[in-house]
Amino acid sequence: MSKSQQIVKCLVWDLDNTLWKGTLVEDGHVEVDETIRKIVTELDARGVLQAVSSRNDHDEAWARLEELGLAEYFILPHINWGPKSESVRRIAERLNFSLRTIAFIDDLPTERAEVEYHLPDVRCYPAEDADTLLGLPEFDPPVVTVDARRRREMYQAGFERELEREKHEGADEEFLRSLDLVMRIGKARDEEITRVEELTLRTSQMNATGVHYSDAALRSLLSDERHEVLVVSLADRFGPHGAVGVMLIEKTQRAWRIKLLATSCRVVSFGAGAVLLRWLTDASARAGVHLVADFKRTERNRMMEVAYRFAGFTAAECACLVPFAPPEGTECLHLEAVRQDPPTTMRVFAPEPLVGGPEAEWL
Repeated sequence: MSKSQQIVKCLVWDLDNTLWKGTLVEDGHVEVDETIRKIVTELDARGVLQAVSSRNDHDEAWARLEELGLAEYFILPHINWGPKSESVRRIAERLNFSLRTIAFIDDLPTERAEVEYHLPDVRCYPAEDADTLLGLPEFDPPVVTVDARRRREMYQAGFERELEREKHEGADEEFLRSLDLVMRIGKARDEEITRVEELTLRTSQMNATGVHYSDAALRSLLSDERHEVLVVSLADRFGPHGAVGVMLIEKTQRAWRIKLLATSCRVVSFGAGAVLLRWLTDASARAGVHLVADFKRTERNRMMEVAYRFAGFTAAECACLVPFAPPEGTECLHLEAVRQDPPTTMRVFAPEPLVGGPEAEWL
């Protein structure tokens, strides 16, 4: 997918003569045009995160954003006197986003050129084009889910968790247990399909194949007895993380094939992907079937390959692989499943067996 085709996941705003009219250090009092205010609030409603990179005194500029009632819409403000390319880079790294999904808007051609030179994958826009952003396809996700509308709040809660983690002096496992994490795995409902499609579209690092399944394709599989579309959600004492994972399973008498496994990068540090694989391994062992997993290397999904290998998947030959025909360039990994212990860092609830009876805790 080219840079121009990718949805922008975070827009980084300059302040002076871009977000607001005037220069704060010179004018002392600046205002925000109502058109700009509408753009900020609408992008937030669409699930596009927004940050700040501005040459200003941090305390003075942030105080003005609070007075204007806009501070709550911006995460990771970088208000300092350093190069803006460095601020944009740090924002992308903190969010764990590809630079191809980052955009930058500034009134000065020199500032945009500096960012473009050091970060050529970042899309840069002149401030005078701000009123066109809402009509551009890269700022208009094809679906806007409930989770998308509260994406900013979920990231802000995530930063609070990070602060708690930094203050925690014990082992990482102890910290995770202190969060009271609860994972739920269930069959996708009709109203959840748009979020599932979004996960396949937005997730790159933790997507085992890089394949995007359309809304129509996913809906067609809901009624297919050979397939299960599973949605994974996570919550803790800070609040819900929302839907954080999706699995597409094709079932035969001898094996379950993982055609898609994708988890949000936001939950990598909780070990969500490993927990999912352990649960699925345990479920398949109880069902007496092997596990088969599609995997296709991309520029960014090395972590998924490590997760599969760590879980015991190999390229071994097995008769259970015969019914499956993965797409060209996709490996078919294999695992002869054995029972697994549940995780010690979170509680897991899932239907029993794979998508059969009522929800039960994995014990």
